[in-house]
Amino acid sequence: MSNDDMNWYGPEAATFGDRVAAAREAAGMTQAQLARRLGVKKSTLTGWEQDLSEPRANKLTMMAGLLNVSMGWLLTGEGEGMDAPAGEQVPQDLAAILTELRQLREEMRGNVERAARLEKRLRLVIEGVPQ
Repeated sequence: MSNDDMNWYGPEAATFGDRVAAAREAAGMTQAQLARRLGVKKSTLTGWEQDLSEPRANKLTMMAGLLNVSMGWLLTGEGEGMDAPAGEQVPQDLAAILTELRQLREEMRGNVERAARLEKRLRLVIEGVPQ
């Protein structure tokens, strides 16, 4: 994939959190400023930017308006949003690395859910609750 063919903020190259952070920075806002305008804690916004959680629809709508991008662009990287940073060079294997990272993150989420189920089962066994 050449640099010209790559959608810098598309799903192959960026996550939802990457797009939120880039749009916030392009709008000249700090995390604290955007969080305050959205009526959420800074830690909540940080979680969104780090892809640890996602906003509800009403906050997503507000965020898109405040950042002057479409909701579709925030979610998928397609639609009214931002162009690639000027002068940025994308390494040839960036998409492959990001895809692998995304797969790893999904595997980790799955393992966290699996561990939570096992902890619940263990707690029930310890408490003597029949399964």
